[in-house]
Amino acid sequence: MFKKKALGVALAAAAITGSASAADWLQFGYDQHHSGFNAAETLISSANVAAIAQVYSVSLPHSSDSSPVLLSGVSTPSGIKDLLFLVSKGGYLFAIDAANGSVLWSKQPTSTGGNLTTGAPAIDPNRQFVYAYGLDGYVHKYAVGDGTETTNGGWPQLSTSKPNVEKGAAGIAIASPPGGTNYLYSVTDGYIGDGGDYQGHVTTVNLSTGAQTVFNTLCSDQSVHFIGSGTNCSSRQSGIWGRPGAVYDAGTNRIYFATGNGQYNASTGGHNWADSVLSLLPTGAAGAGGMPVDSWTPTNFQHLQDADIDLGSVAPAIVPAPAGSAVAHLGLQAGKDGQLRLINLDNMSGQGGPGHVGGELQQLAVPQGGSGYGGDLMREQPAVWVNPADHSTWVFVGNGSGISGLQVVLDGSNMPTLTARWTKTNSSGSTSPIVANGVLFNAGDCTGGSTCVSARNPLTGDVLWSSPHIGALHWQSPILVNGAIYVVDNSSKLWKFAAPLGDTIFTNGFDG
Repeated sequence: MFKKKALGVALAAAAITGSASAADWLQFGYDQHHSGFNAAETLISSANVAAIAQVYSVSLPHSSDSSPVLLSGVSTPSGIKDLLFLVSKGGYLFAIDAANGSVLWSKQPTSTGGNLTTGAPAIDPNRQFVYAYGLDGYVHKYAVGDGTETTNGGWPQLSTSKPNVEKGAAGIAIASPPGGTNYLYSVTDGYIGDGGDYQGHVTTVNLSTGAQTVFNTLCSDQSVHFIGSGTNCSSRQSGIWGRPGAVYDAGTNRIYFATGNGQYNASTGGHNWADSVLSLLPTGAAGAGGMPVDSWTPTNFQHLQDADIDLGSVAPAIVPAPAGSAVAHLGLQAGKDGQLRLINLDNMSGQGGPGHVGGELQQLAVPQGGSGYGGDLMREQPAVWVNPADHSTWVFVGNGSGISGLQVVLDGSNMPTLTARWTKTNSSGSTSPIVANGVLFNAGDCTGGSTCVSARNPLTGDVLWSSPHIGALHWQSPILVNGAIYVVDNSSKLWKFAAPLGDTIFTNGFDG
């Protein structure tokens, strides 16, 4: 069913002795901020990264244009295993044994018109369930060990009543705000070609009660799932498709998401919010009349719409402010136009509420220039990292022309600004980068147009290790957890690379 390559990993060489707790990668971008920073990684470091070797290359039954998530120490009918969960373009959810790449179980809800999905699944913080979008327009809830589906308490949860024109393009997201209730977020977008009567919306599900709230990016005064062409909303073709979907910020206790395409008229009293960054309460609740809690819209929103240069090709990134910053909570928004915008998340337009235009703290071009990976302008989610050595904040931005590292610094008025520290350009670009234990990882940057996974010094961008060539990538990006890197390519292959662990012992009863 599958092939294995380079199984002879030299574990004795550069062996590491010690103990470690098994960790999880529960949703796209690792955490509820979708930062791309795995704060729990201890096994791979700059000291042993050069010894990473290929463990396997496994052919999967169906292709996926997404990233996996991982849960450690799962009780399955076949024993305790670390499981990868991956959604295929055809709507299959695969539970994969991370040790050897074999599929333990799979589920595919019956399609009722959906064509494909490119979103990632998410694992419940209680570690008992995994959630995935199906081509039927619903988010489904499965037991992690054997795939048993929950079919009561509101499950499966409706995400779109028009799966033939709206799809789950982004990852399922989960936030855990203060109070003990977890919330799930499912966002929708249109299919390639921007055809049909789609509006794009966020469906928020209270995981304690199963109750849901809907916010529409067009006709936001209607908190419902629209049905039929023009039945509820005459505006159309705005969507949410940045890789993480909705992003939760603990500092402001809000969720943030970016839209692309469609009409914008909120600054003149309307309820259309295309090409904007919007925020809601973590419950998904909006203000009176369907107004978001806050918003930011670029002054050139009409040009973005006319030229099909989606602002929302990337989701907002939560950026920790440096000590002494005059702005406490920062967000970074990239878009298809290759521009980076730094935004005050407490007052996004600087005008004290939603429905205003402009007001970003800074706008600058992506340092490496060029278009996004695979031909689109900027669709790679930035990674955010705070250097423990000096507490400086860094943002790593990949696209079709390479990858760059930017640092957040303060000007003479203690206002935060982004300053490019290094830039690496190449012909094959970079997918969404990730950071773990002081090492930066990205895929797609081999010399001569080939695709590899690379490890870099985050302060200089210099390559510390590079994998053998893998297949080309589109929206896929790697994850790194428990000393191993996993990535899926366009040829339906799952790759695993790992550091030599020697006699490292995992605690908590988990076998990493």
